[in-house]
Amino acid sequence: MGIDIDEDRRAGEVTLVFSLGAARRLADPPAAFADARAWSRHVGIVANDAAAVDRFVRATGVASDYALRNWDKWGTLGDIHDETDAPRAVFVGASAANRRVATHVGFEYVPIEEAAARAGWTLSDPEPMPDPSLPERLWRRLRDRFG
Repeated sequence: MGIDIDEDRRAGEVTLVFSLGAARRLADPPAAFADARAWSRHVGIVANDAAAVDRFVRATGVASDYALRNWDKWGTLGDIHDETDAPRAVFVGASAANRRVATHVGFEYVPIEEAAARAGWTLSDPEPMPDPSLPERLWRRLRDRFG
């Protein structure tokens, strides 16, 4: 398991998707995305919060090859997997939840630390994520579901 950089650089047969958390760990997202585009057919970012991905894309100047749907990353990754023309689909994530999503929809999962080590990308320190309260999580889900 993992990104086989030498093989992928020759073949260019990878659809590469980052979780937003993994993309935020990159010290230089534009450089990492430029490098990934050199050996991948498609490169993008997914998250449950499409607005957060849009903000990250605008702030860093990276381009995502995938239009986020108005649903969670499970559905978006499933659509990407069904629509990709690359024989290999890799999801680079930063959590156990990302591993579950990848496995469920048929992606190969690679932790951001492993992907960065193999590709030569530098990582920044992880930012502590506040744990939203249960009511806040439920409200967010309802708001996302019903507009």
